[in-house]
Amino acid sequence: MQDRTDSGIKYFLQWHDSIKSIPREKWDPLTRDLDTPFLDWEWLHLLEESGSVSPEAGWQPCHLGLYSSHRLIAAAPLYIKHHSQGEFVFDQQLARLAKRLNRPYYPKLVGMSPFTPLKAYRFLVHPEYDQAALVRLMQEEIENFCHRHNLSGAHYHFVDHPWMKLLNTKSFASWLHPGFVWENQGYRDFDDFLAGFKSSRRKNIKKERSRLAAQGIKIQALTGDDIQPEHLQSMYSFYLHTNQKYFPWSCKYLTRDFFQGLTRNLKKQILLLTALGEGHQEPLGMSMLLFSKDRLFGRYWGGMDNLPFLHFSLCYYEPINWAIQQGIQTFDPGMGGEHKLSRGFRLVPNYSLHRIFDPQMQHILTSSLQEANLHLQQNMDELNRTLN
Repeated sequence: MQDRTDSGIKYFLQWHDSIKSIPREKWDPLTRDLDTPFLDWEWLHLLEESGSVSPEAGWQPCHLGLYSSHRLIAAAPLYIKHHSQGEFVFDQQLARLAKRLNRPYYPKLVGMSPFTPLKAYRFLVHPEYDQAALVRLMQEEIENFCHRHNLSGAHYHFVDHPWMKLLNTKSFASWLHPGFVWENQGYRDFDDFLAGFKSSRRKNIKKERSRLAAQGIKIQALTGDDIQPEHLQSMYSFYLHTNQKYFPWSCKYLTRDFFQGLTRNLKKQILLLTALGEGHQEPLGMSMLLFSKDRLFGRYWGGMDNLPFLHFSLCYYEPINWAIQQGIQTFDPGMGGEHKLSRGFRLVPNYSLHRIFDPQMQHILTSSLQEANLHLQQNMDELNRTLN
């Protein structure tokens, strides 16, 4: 526990080795105004409680709380990492370089919502307090903590863009990661959305959607109390199937207990899309998405291997259709390939921030990322121009 005084106000900072050591009722006011659910206490707690996030999994919770008169006024979800798995910021090459230079890279400190490559991360600050001042205090403590515990650096992944302005980013290397977004232009329905496409692309999407309908496959949307434990058990099975299919590039991090735990307080923010076929009792495929306010986020999917275009329907077309019906303004489908560009999405920049305390390593990273980011941004701009 560290005491600090700023502008005559006394604060103390405390590190927590589990989110459950911070009462939910103290954490919730810090996330009330966020438009994503991935820093909510319930989401982070379920990751830890289910064993998806744990020291054994290489994610050691190490959350920072900032208090005033025993009131939690700011917090940062943080994890000590001994590998780079599940971050979706692929810095393994940097770790190999550190090894060749005989410099430590692990353990490191990472700030993000685990396994979630969505633009959301920030320090959480109560709206009644000076955000810039508290962010500065927390960053100072984080750097001191890293030095005390021999952590090679502090890394913040998929950061919230406005929050970057509060952080002293001059000491960080910024790394651009291409993402995708669909934006609602006030569409009346899915056909109105398709009207903005070139004729060839519009016909292609209609053909892909009709292929499933011709096979008697219907997509059912489930939210809230309609979601039952057996639905999430099926979703877990599809999640396993998808990871087995793409081994060794799989991203299997979540446990069965995580999916079962979603039936508690989180199901009010979940959208399950289920592909049902005639004569089949079990789903042929499923996708799981989360929504908050006017934003929709794609997370996991899986399905039968012999059904063409099932992936496009469950992960793109039907979520867009649902978003239009519900008045959702933006849909982030998650990471993936450029085939999204011809299906209504455009490329947008996401960023991670990196502070390595070894000066030579930090210089190498900063120098290499400057050129890499420039080329990435130019490529993104060119690809987006092809949509016009």
